[in-house]
Amino acid sequence: MKDTFVTSALFIAVCTIWGTTWMAMEIAVESVPPITATGLRFLISAPCILLLAKCTGAPLCFPKGKRGFMCAVAVFYFAIPFTLMIVGEQYISSGLASIIFANMPLAVLAVSMLSLGLRLLPHQLVGLAVAIISLCLILKNELDIGNNNDYAGIVALVTAVAIHAVMYVFTQKYGQGIQVLTYNALPSAMAAVLLLIVGNLWEQPQWHLMTTHSIQAVGYLGLIASVGGIVAYFRLNQVTSPFTASLCFLIFPIVALRLDAWLNNNHLSALSQQLLAPLFIGIVVAKLSRFPSIRALVRSK
Repeated sequence: MKDTFVTSALFIAVCTIWGTTWMAMEIAVESVPPITATGLRFLISAPCILLLAKCTGAPLCFPKGKRGFMCAVAVFYFAIPFTLMIVGEQYISSGLASIIFANMPLAVLAVSMLSLGLRLLPHQLVGLAVAIISLCLILKNELDIGNNNDYAGIVALVTAVAIHAVMYVFTQKYGQGIQVLTYNALPSAMAAVLLLIVGNLWEQPQWHLMTTHSIQAVGYLGLIASVGGIVAYFRLNQVTSPFTASLCFLIFPIVALRLDAWLNNNHLSALSQQLLAPLFIGIVVAKLSRFPSIRALVRSK
């Protein structure tokens, strides 16, 4: 009973944190330039993760021979993708952005298939196709195709998903044995320094024009989204199966959509809401390593 409660609490916490992250990014970028906002986010989160790593005895540095990979993580896992996410929020709604990012498990499967020679089963290929088609139809239905700004938001978010997927696969190949806190601690600190330098030179932020709401949103991203999200998802993976934990990718977009509708009165059209069902079903089917046969289902009854 206790284990079920802990697992449920962690699952709800992850879905809530990830779901509210998109609205926080939208609010942050209202008055804080995206590169600077992302740099500040990691400037807040990095010391907390470093402290957690120190308290738990996790190494602060990657093992010898993998220091170059640590730099790659700082740039291609933290700095670039997270900046692209918040850039995308300047052009499309937080709810729609969350739907795009929910396809991360599919992107990881696709990259694994292309780079690691992973062979997908027939039902996984069908699920992958259904999910991709559903996503494309949702985007086509929700966005004004003639608006270049909409295209910019989509490209930014899809690129962020693609880069993250590649880094997940590279981590499976080159990051074996690296603890979660170690993976996040120094790379996020390095990303913070890099982004703040680039942001100061490129964006020349007007600090006096940044609103309290935006600063609070950046603080939420740094403390709750980055630190809380990492700890909760890591713990969730310890107490349940990877497949169950990955179901968070189906729930957090619903949280983000509800929040966007409540605060901004942004609602998906009826058609897009209907298309969410095949999108999520496609993701689940694509993640299943085995698909139960009709005969097995009949026997179970």
